Amino acid sequence: MSGVRTLRRLGLAAVLLAAVAGVLSAPPALAQAKKEPRAATKPAGPVPANIDRNGVLILVRSALLALDQANRTGNYTVLRDLGAPGFQVNTDARLAEIFAAQRKQGLDLSGVAVLEPQLTLLPQIETNGLLHMAGFFPSVPKQLNFELLFAPADHQWKIFGISINLGDSTPQAPDGPTPPAPAVSTETPEPPAAAITVKPADKP
Repeated sequence: MSGVRTLRRLGLAAVLLAAVAGVLSAPPALAQAKKEPRAATKPAGPVPANIDRNGVLILVRSALLALDQANRTGNYTVLRDLGAPGFQVNTDARLAEIFAAQRKQGLDLSGVAVLEPQLTLLPQIETNGLLHMAGFFPSVPKQLNFELLFAPADHQWKIFGISINLGDSTPQAPDGPTPPAPAVSTETPEPPAAAITVKPADKP
């Protein structure tokens, strides 16, 4: 009986050795685990925006002129409607409250229609997908500093944040709750074009 047990043990050892030898002799392609595909890496920081000078002028001037009209009339409905969903979380009353000081100052921003803005922050796409730019309109005796954020919505860049002040200081964001940042979108808005166009009607 001891001889049978010894043979059985030897036979089991031979099977184990054969299994190990089979793994060791397997082709490298079979022995290696499959590599997981690499996930798309997000940019580590802001990247330059794909927008030309005309597009910048259209965005900056349209945003500031919309704010100017809202301040003049005290009606912020149009300004709010021109904003991205993250901007529209502010009610008309809340926007009137945020820009109350500028309205009391009687700021006249109509000059931005003809003055040339000087950019201190070239248009860039932040890691959260927002288009960010800043600069000033040189004017005497005061210059207008501005800082703007736009979010992609309906294939366009729409107002997400707007801040202006007079003087040489860096623009500061208005007091109040910060709108939630939009989810990073894969949508690529069409840059504004220096041409008069008609938006095609939506298909039923």
